[in-house]
Amino acid sequence: MTARILAKRIAELMLSKKAHDVVILDLKKLTSATDHFVICSADSDTHVKAIADAVQDGMEELGEHVWHHEGYHALRWVVLDYVDVVVHVFHKEERSFYNLDRLWGDAKRTEVQDIIAEPKPPVTKRRTTTRKPKKKQAKKE
Repeated sequence: MTARILAKRIAELMLSKKAHDVVILDLKKLTSATDHFVICSADSDTHVKAIADAVQDGMEELGEHVWHHEGYHALRWVVLDYVDVVVHVFHKEERSFYNLDRLWGDAKRTEVQDIIAEPKPPVTKRRTTTRKPKKKQAKKE
């Protein structure tokens, strides 16, 4: 599995747990440390853990095991290192404070959104009636 496909799959796993502002940063031209960062935000400590666990479980199902992880003790910023892809699950306040998006601003950025087809309301046809024009009465003089 290529690093780009791995990053996309991780983003999908994040979205499956309702992560916010999911972004893939392509760092290949900027650093040799890793190829991609996948970054997302969560609303609470519990949400951070749920997203990080979903990523780890989903990757293990694909035969990809995390090489190193950090942040499970505080659950404000969890890092999962898959060597070619590094995952950052931030509590929303920590994400704005550390601002990795700006720090790696030269990287190619891909925003990933959950595509959920919302059902459209059914189209109802209005029943039309044909009205007969009113007959004008002749004036009597």
